[in-house]
Amino acid sequence: MNEYNLPYHLMVEENIFFRIPEAMADVDPAIADKKMILVTEENLKSLFANYIDGIQKSFPNSEVYLMKQASYDEATDLAKYMAMNDISLVIGLGGGSVLDLAKFAAFVGKQQYICLPTTLSNDSLASPVAVLVTEGKARKSFHCEIPDAIFVDANIIKSAPKRQILAGIGDTISKYTALNDWKLSKERGKSGCDDFAYMLSKMALNNIMFNDLKDLTSFDFINQLTQSLVMGGLAMEIAGSSRPSSGSEHLFCHALEENYSEQTSVPHGIAVAIGSYGACKMQKRNLRKIKKVIKAYEIPVKPSDWKITKEIFIGAWQDAAATRPDRYTILNEADLSDEFLGELYDEMEKEFA
Repeated sequence: MNEYNLPYHLMVEENIFFRIPEAMADVDPAIADKKMILVTEENLKSLFANYIDGIQKSFPNSEVYLMKQASYDEATDLAKYMAMNDISLVIGLGGGSVLDLAKFAAFVGKQQYICLPTTLSNDSLASPVAVLVTEGKARKSFHCEIPDAIFVDANIIKSAPKRQILAGIGDTISKYTALNDWKLSKERGKSGCDDFAYMLSKMALNNIMFNDLKDLTSFDFINQLTQSLVMGGLAMEIAGSSRPSSGSEHLFCHALEENYSEQTSVPHGIAVAIGSYGACKMQKRNLRKIKKVIKAYEIPVKPSDWKITKEIFIGAWQDAAATRPDRYTILNEADLSDEFLGELYDEMEKEFA
């Protein structure tokens, strides 16, 4: 029987950040006495000053660490610092980059880790993967452990820019093509496909694809999106890789980030949603489902709205497979000619005008 690491708690409540020791009392009654480091970044320190003050009052023996860059070197330096100073608890407060840095540093240092997301823009809050900068602008996915607990403050998520929520929806619906790529890889004998992880990721997808809630600031929707993102992370934990949540659409996103960051900057969840439309076309699947959900949530996937020119679009798709050469997807079989990709670009520009 396989063994998995699962969080002790997943709570979505208002002002939950002020009650962490109380929420963790059933599994760690003395958690407030631990030496703790709160990992965040400069702009969030001032934006969420009252929350950070409240957390520090709950943990008298604590300090704040401000992330400089979500890099592998910084994460390992932080792990060394924590080991040298006998820190036993890490709390990450922020978006994906902060949470990945805190998660990986805690994994390296073997500290307890609690995740406090300030946005629901992607599934990194619960995944066993940390994406960190290595050299230059290159980023690499590193295995780590999922959080011991995840607390989502509904008030903070409600106040976040709408674009961040849309990115979280985009990251969730990208499983539509990622799961198909995973099945394709298994059919071609390139990888296995864990049935339970597949099912959990499909549940995360359906939770948003067939959701009647469209008020993105309602508590019910925030709770539902949180569950979907966490289920996606747990599916990766079970599979032992990111395959349940990452396929050709993510490789397109990686290519944009690694090769075209000076020309365009697209939130991860939006980029993979753009990629999902293209991947769906390459997989020769019915586009109606993906179009329907993109339009229902008004996810901004028109490439030119993000300064993605036709040349960048074509280049990113043609570069995509090389970003993860060990990952078999539809890109290994699809037509990636300038002509096909140019027509795909024009189709998206018209469809989502």
